[in-house]
Amino acid sequence: MISAQWKGRAGLIALGAVSALAFPPTGLFFVLWLCFPLLMRSIDRSESWKGAFGSAWLFGLGQFCAGLYWIACALLIDPLRFGWMIPFAVGGLSAFLAIYIGIAGALARLVRPGWPRILVFAAAWGAGEWLRGVVLTGFPWNPLGSAWASVTPVLQIVSVTGAFGLSVLTAGAAAAPGLLFRSRREGLVATVAGLVLFAAIGAWGAARIPAEAQPTQPGIRLRLVQASIPQTLKWAPGMRVEHFRRQAALSKTPADIAPTHVIWPETAAPSYLEEDDGAREALASLAPPGGLMLVGAMRGTPQGVEPLRLWNSLEVLDGQGEFVGRYDKAHLVPFGEYMPLPKWLPVSKITVGSTDLTPGPGPQTLHLPGLPPVGPLICYEAIFPGAIVDEENRPEWLLNVTNDGWYGISSGPYQHFAAARMRAIEEGLPLVRNANNGISAVIDPYGRVIASLGLDAVGVVDAPLPVFAPITIFARMGTGVLFVLLMITGLTGLLGHLYSKRRAP
Repeated sequence: MISAQWKGRAGLIALGAVSALAFPPTGLFFVLWLCFPLLMRSIDRSESWKGAFGSAWLFGLGQFCAGLYWIACALLIDPLRFGWMIPFAVGGLSAFLAIYIGIAGALARLVRPGWPRILVFAAAWGAGEWLRGVVLTGFPWNPLGSAWASVTPVLQIVSVTGAFGLSVLTAGAAAAPGLLFRSRREGLVATVAGLVLFAAIGAWGAARIPAEAQPTQPGIRLRLVQASIPQTLKWAPGMRVEHFRRQAALSKTPADIAPTHVIWPETAAPSYLEEDDGAREALASLAPPGGLMLVGAMRGTPQGVEPLRLWNSLEVLDGQGEFVGRYDKAHLVPFGEYMPLPKWLPVSKITVGSTDLTPGPGPQTLHLPGLPPVGPLICYEAIFPGAIVDEENRPEWLLNVTNDGWYGISSGPYQHFAAARMRAIEEGLPLVRNANNGISAVIDPYGRVIASLGLDAVGVVDAPLPVFAPITIFARMGTGVLFVLLMITGLTGLLGHLYSKRRAP
């Protein structure tokens, strides 16, 4: 027979997994108001902070496993080589990330039950999200605030607080009904306060969004090419020419309004363009008159130059095949683009080739002929709040090229798309997203989707480029707002703890 203790542990994992339904694509944010109160009840019942850590860690394990299952899809591209890694990649990463949630539970248990514990829990949750965005290169995927991805008015608050700040508010409001297990009056007051808070945020956000469509840059018409090349075929021998032809044909699709610039996604070029005059000329022939080709490409040091170095890049060519701009990806994916601790981990990276990629210098703004200054982002660089633009040379729009073909038809591409939308709102900048297999879209600075092409569809997105919005508070202050919010929330909870401790008999 399974003991009650093990049933409780399994229940906490299941509860965390259910809470992941709040994230895209399901977006059932209200499940947080069911799951978090039960988590708080478990923390309240814990005999010590160690027990509370365990309860919250189990909850986090379930949430991350359910929210990050799509990582397994990448390993199944080559199942014979990498399939065995799935339990370690999904389970191991989830177990590590759940430590941050465990710490939030432990810290909450150290203060007296009631609203002080709720506030400390919310502050610790937000601090944990910020930490997992920076520790070991960072992986701030699915911050709790992304549960509001389908509620654009509420999402506007990230223009002030950033995504992690919205997570603090969400964690506190969702956990508030947990007080009902302790005191009906206190629980009702806290629950209503949380609902009123988000009603006010939604009302403010709705007022912030202009009633009219965002103005667009005159004389610019972007074409995003989405060929949906399966990852299993992307680097297959003999297929590169066919992939080029497929994307070229889409680039030349007739349109009522001719595009002025054509964009291909991450690693879309068939070869190293610096060394392949034929490929460069073929790409240049696809550039609209007076326009540009913006192409995701691998590039490397010239043949014979040692040491060999490779970059994941965005390269920009004019109609004569001349390079007019380049950006090298700075935030590389561990195990995909480089191997961390290669001396201790006897496995190869899951992408093609054995050479680790070299990171670029960091956020940059490209000044390209015929386009406003642009801030490029390659792949998951778009998931890092406050770390995507060159603050000394601020762009007027963001361009995120990515593949996402690694993740098939799963929740991964939807979650990645939601992160990109949040960056647009945080920075007050339009964001153009071009993915090999979707979701490709043009997003205005309020997070509204102007035009898009869905997951695994084949085609193009033709759209104008929206202008930027007034600079946001978050763009000016970055995570400074988050730290202020953490101090207010955490210190208020701590003061409440000290006050109630003094009053206790």
